[in-house]
Amino acid sequence: METLLDALREALRLLIDLDPALVEIIGMTLRVTGSALLLAVLLGLPIGAALGLRERIPAAGCLMPIIYTGMALPPVVAGLFVYLILSNQGPLGGLDWLFTARAMVVSQTIIALPLVIGLTLTALRGLDPGIKLQVRSLGATRLQLATALLLEARLGVLAAIIAAFGGIVSEVGAVMLVGGNIEGQTRVLTTAIVLETRRGNFALALALGIILLLLAFLTNWLFHKLSDG
Repeated sequence: METLLDALREALRLLIDLDPALVEIIGMTLRVTGSALLLAVLLGLPIGAALGLRERIPAAGCLMPIIYTGMALPPVVAGLFVYLILSNQGPLGGLDWLFTARAMVVSQTIIALPLVIGLTLTALRGLDPGIKLQVRSLGATRLQLATALLLEARLGVLAAIIAAFGGIVSEVGAVMLVGGNIEGQTRVLTTAIVLETRRGNFALALALGIILLLLAFLTNWLFHKLSDG
């Protein structure tokens, strides 16, 4: 018990003192996860909106199961796919992205994208059909219609973005495979927690874990405040 308390006290000291190693890992996490989330939103919202606005989705018998399977895709499988694509023998091996932050962004985008698409699509299809008819009756273009419906379903869209963020900021398998957990280059919160725990450096591992929990709390608090507004 004393060891745990000592580790917790040291973890709090690291947080208060803004330990350089801690700050570096947090910065890398926010850059990688933020970039992946931005790409997933920029790609996923238009696709989800386009599918959600259609009365019938072409090849829905195949497309929808693919989307839903992607929403439950194990991160390590996404990491394996990116690893094989970016390896020396892979089709994109010439990019020399393996074991870089770019490879981590790619893998996390693949994880987040189906979540954004699927939950956006579901949010739009859950709207009252009368809203779509009303907006169309006002002469709205397809883009204006999509924008209006996305605003109407904003809570569902926010939930999609938050679910995507939660899915990638907390995953470890994909970023470990394609990033290599290299100090100062590809080490993020989750991979650092695994490494420091194995080293027996519980204070730093606890500090990193606290930061991860705070990120999750702040994200959900923001969603709660926006939904109340």
